Amino acid sequence: MDGSTATPTPERRTYRIAGMHCAGCVGSVERSLNAVDGVEASVSLPAESATLTFTRDVGFEELAAAVEGAGYEIEPIADVDRGEAERSRLAEAEARSLEARKTMWTAWALTVPAMVWMLPEMIAGVRWPSPLVFDLGVTVLGAAVLFGPGGPTLRSAWRSARGRTPNMDVLIALGAGVSVLTGAWAILHVLGFAPMIMNFAPVGAMIAAIHLTGRYVEAKARGRSSSAIQALLSLEAPTARVEREGAALEVPTRDVAVGDVMIIRPGEKIPTDGVVLEGRSAVDESLATGESIPVEKEPGSSVLGSTVNHSGALRVRATGVGEDTFLSNVIRLVEEAQASKVPIQEFADRVTAIFVPVILVVALAAFAGWFVVPGVFTEAARWASGFIPWVNPELGRLSLALYAAVAVLVIACPCALGLATPTALMVGTGLGATRGVLIRDGAAVQTLDRADTLVFDKTGTLTRGAPRVVEIFATDEAAEGRVLGVAAAVEDASEHPLARAVVEEARGRGIPFSRAGGVEARVGMGIVGEVDGQRVAVGSARLLREEGIPEEDIAEVERRFRDAARTVAWVAAGGRLLGAIAIADPVKDDARETLLELSRRGFRTVMLTGDHEAVAAAVAEHLGIDDFRAGLLPADKVEAVRQLRAEGRTVAFVGDGINDAPALKAADVGIAVGTGTDIAIEAADITLVQGDLRSVLRATKLARATFRKIRENLFWAYVYNVVAIPVAFLGLLHPVLAEAAMALSSISVVTNANRLRRARL
Repeated sequence: MDGSTATPTPERRTYRIAGMHCAGCVGSVERSLNAVDGVEASVSLPAESATLTFTRDVGFEELAAAVEGAGYEIEPIADVDRGEAERSRLAEAEARSLEARKTMWTAWALTVPAMVWMLPEMIAGVRWPSPLVFDLGVTVLGAAVLFGPGGPTLRSAWRSARGRTPNMDVLIALGAGVSVLTGAWAILHVLGFAPMIMNFAPVGAMIAAIHLTGRYVEAKARGRSSSAIQALLSLEAPTARVEREGAALEVPTRDVAVGDVMIIRPGEKIPTDGVVLEGRSAVDESLATGESIPVEKEPGSSVLGSTVNHSGALRVRATGVGEDTFLSNVIRLVEEAQASKVPIQEFADRVTAIFVPVILVVALAAFAGWFVVPGVFTEAARWASGFIPWVNPELGRLSLALYAAVAVLVIACPCALGLATPTALMVGTGLGATRGVLIRDGAAVQTLDRADTLVFDKTGTLTRGAPRVVEIFATDEAAEGRVLGVAAAVEDASEHPLARAVVEEARGRGIPFSRAGGVEARVGMGIVGEVDGQRVAVGSARLLREEGIPEEDIAEVERRFRDAARTVAWVAAGGRLLGAIAIADPVKDDARETLLELSRRGFRTVMLTGDHEAVAAAVAEHLGIDDFRAGLLPADKVEAVRQLRAEGRTVAFVGDGINDAPALKAADVGIAVGTGTDIAIEAADITLVQGDLRSVLRATKLARATFRKIRENLFWAYVYNVVAIPVAFLGLLHPVLAEAAMALSSISVVTNANRLRRARL
């Protein structure tokens, strides 16, 4: 869909939404879009976007009519490079921030004279130079602020009210508008046409000015919240040196095509994802992994775009460009996570959906109560006037009623409620992206925060996934080199992983060997062949027994290999036992330490594997894993996960292979090791860019730190409203202080979320 044509089904696309200022705005836009048949919408205030999922063909005109009917604007994102689109959005946000700053200063330039002019009346009861001039002057200044800098707020309030989805701007417009109208009433009183009323016009100016100040500061703080994407975009290499027609040409990175050969000198950024053709170097991949130690690269190694080449020149063939690069995928995942919602936000959304109408009713009730039965409230006001300087119970009943009603209107703050969750989520997912933890869906953060069971696949997750020779035993009649060379000569004809481990070990040690002749595989036992005129057998003890090797020779060597986590390849030549080679899939260096730390943090650890029971038991014991299940097929792993969930456990599954994808989906939250397959990564809720197990610990810390900020924000947002609204209702809160507190509550929520950047992961 391109913004003007129908969208083929099914499709998911993100749009920019203009004009949103608070949680009420988000609710209005979501309700309007969800009312369109075939559309499911998720709207994010910090990202100023709506992610739409279509179940039928929907024209952009339908979407625009729905959003504009609610008082907002929707814009399609052009089909351009993701980085270019994001930079355009950030530029627009910066322009709006500058405009908000200009509007704020204009508002204060008009408000400060009104405040100064009001001081003689507040201190000495003198309306200088005369009552008429005073009331006329401060009213004109108040109206100038309201209809000048405050004009966009009034228009937003009118559009949302007309669309029957009132937002926060309605409360501000009513509070400031009523205050300024009291100035007109006061002028009529001086002229003898109306009863006396307190002139709150300067208060209206201050309400508008403080509101605009809060809007500007909040916009700046929200800009810091989205700095993760800005930081990622800044990593892109602007140009690439490409070999074309025998010459090295410098072209914009966006013009690099798959298959192009790039030349990267020491100190330069690698323009896009690729494979090294020539050269050796160390590459700084900290943008992807969070680790500062450079990674050695050689011909055949994969490299990531935007990483930094350190020591040597490289020739690299481009394998991923544009939207297909690692960096673009990271940005996409971060954007999707920031636009998603966590389950705890649903309650806040339900509250904010009815918040403004309820506050309007409460404000009306405050006005009616003070005006109709003032005696009920004035006693409390007289008591409070002894220690609260702005409480004046001697004002007329109309002034007191308006005073309380305006305070209720401007103290109410759905903004803090609406920003509490998405802002913390935005900071958390951005922080994760810079530390190698990519979160696909915000709900995964809440789920991982309450997870109590971590289930691990073994091969490739807890172990390296690549068998290698760990020990060689030679009898008195042979040397280690001969045992390994003879075995490699036969195993070179096999593609079995254990055979490849033997061959690679021989080559790594520089042991020469020729390929055996007459090779014959013995299913389930091993392989036989002829080397230098001798019959050679490599495989299980059963194979050697069939080859006539004496039982006592085998039994004597067997005692040396009692470690069940090893596989033993016996080697015989010419009817005699030469020795044995122990092969194992070693656990990752950080696995034991990480598993023990996770246990200390209260997680129950479980290992699922298709390997043999004895091997699984040895690995589980070495790593300190609480429970394990062996000999499992992919369907068995899914069933094991379901059983754990049926026991009431919240399960996070960590895996890396194709056969792990079903279990990743079956778990409450799936965590894919990034060195694994694309299928596993697509099935997961969280992707760990690094293959090390420390990233699992880092992900759990991130989830708990992020959700702790969400809980803190929601707690203070609710407490603020629960305490402040009754105080305002009783007439104990000055409207100006109420507006200042409202603005401060939103700013504090965003600021608290930004403190998450200091979390130690």
